[in-house]
Amino acid sequence: MNYIFALMKYPKLLFVFTLALTFCQSPNNSSNVTQPETTLKVYPDADTLNIHLNESVITWIGSKPTGQHDGTMGISEGYGIFHADELVGGEVQIDISSLRVMDIADKEKNEKLTAHLLSSDFFDENAFPTGLFQITKITPYDSTFQIDDKVEFPSKFKPEEASSFIVQNPSHVIIGNLTLRGKTNGISFPALVIKTDSQTSIEAKFNIDRTRWGLSHNDEASIVDKAKDKFIYNTVNVGFHVVIPIPEN
Repeated sequence: MNYIFALMKYPKLLFVFTLALTFCQSPNNSSNVTQPETTLKVYPDADTLNIHLNESVITWIGSKPTGQHDGTMGISEGYGIFHADELVGGEVQIDISSLRVMDIADKEKNEKLTAHLLSSDFFDENAFPTGLFQITKITPYDSTFQIDDKVEFPSKFKPEEASSFIVQNPSHVIIGNLTLRGKTNGISFPALVIKTDSQTSIEAKFNIDRTRWGLSHNDEASIVDKAKDKFIYNTVNVGFHVVIPIPEN
């Protein structure tokens, strides 16, 4: 019984104890992260069409209890694979050096954060100048696709839940391999694929656990850091906007 009186006597200790119970029972938000797919389906008569680099972009939102930052990354090259006029695969090469912070107007502060994100604490641009997303499978979306929300540390700036962050009215589920910092994991997420006479566009929004790719700086490992609000959430909100022009006949 002594530990109960100790918790009542020291409210901060009670707070840490409560957090420990909560986060030991919290589900991991990596339900959409799996082992990478190593067997890729080949379509001998497929068409390969290049991505429109200037109209395609990757967005990100990083969060901590005291604030958020958002930005973009460019695509250096990429293509879509079409079979019977349907998108069935493709690749997107991520230009890590193109990382931009969009929410900080002050030039000096913006450059400082950008440099930190490109350093070995995060993306380690010098060692890993590119990332890669490889689509291995695309299936029609239906309501059976499961999205598990992680129970995040409560704060004003906690990451948006995956189930509310996804695109509205998704049409497909995209499955693929994401490589960052030399680490590859399989991921899956809902997406809206729209095809017109002139292009195919892909819109997707999903969450990843950054630590699965080795981006572990100030992660959520310490419950004491949670009590002090001195950590960065492991969950990152990611968005894809990809445009693939269809050549004129």
